[in-house]
Amino acid sequence: MKKSFLFVLLLASGAAQAQSHLDNILSSKTLKVCTTGDYKPYSYLRSDGNYEGLDISMAQSLAASLGAKVEWVPTTWKTLMQDFLAKHCDIALGGVSVTLKRQQTAWFAQPLGVDGKIPLVRCTDKEKYQTVEQLNKPSVRLIEPAGGTNEAFVHSHLPQASLTLFHDNVTIFQQLVDNKADVMITDASEALYQQKRFPQLCALNADKPLQYGEKAYMIPRDDISWKQYVDQWLHLSTATGEYARVAEQWMGVSQ
Repeated sequence: MKKSFLFVLLLASGAAQAQSHLDNILSSKTLKVCTTGDYKPYSYLRSDGNYEGLDISMAQSLAASLGAKVEWVPTTWKTLMQDFLAKHCDIALGGVSVTLKRQQTAWFAQPLGVDGKIPLVRCTDKEKYQTVEQLNKPSVRLIEPAGGTNEAFVHSHLPQASLTLFHDNVTIFQQLVDNKADVMITDASEALYQQKRFPQLCALNADKPLQYGEKAYMIPRDDISWKQYVDQWLHLSTATGEYARVAEQWMGVSQ
């Protein structure tokens, strides 16, 4: 019993001594943010080297609340988790979806909203790709960015379709317009945004997604002080209307 009690005390002592990301940010005046920079309207790296988007604006707001500046840490969907851990990011954002696999390694702040997977197709073909049964055929040419939840959904739910992994999540939509692919499965928010940019494309059944999903900011696991701060900042951003104003700026709709 004595050894067990001592072990518990040692664990508690170690946890108490571990410094929170919150303390590190307040001390260093730097917020390290992992982001892909290829997912409009959330995170986009412009040709001048500056980031813009809904989540980029919110990251700058979070940094300002801490009296800190943002240090952007480039990553990709395929390497998001390993970069998040290896480069000691304080937060990862830019349209990140909540998944149980990611939850095994990291935590998430409170969800920002529901955003499930839907097909993005040429409007002339929209009647052909309404259901999983219609999509899950060898004749259907799917195109997805490598890594991330879009590719995972296709492997899980549409294994019979013909899949091409594309290197660039910014120019991938032109592949649909040019008839080099038939369907891109992506989050409803991205599909709705891109159909405004490409009138030839239609986001199908945005209110009835093929898979339920949520967007949230990813944060380091087991850091309760940092999670509580981020959650409270998000709560206040929502309650004061700040998040709605930023969302309307980048997405054209109120959140």
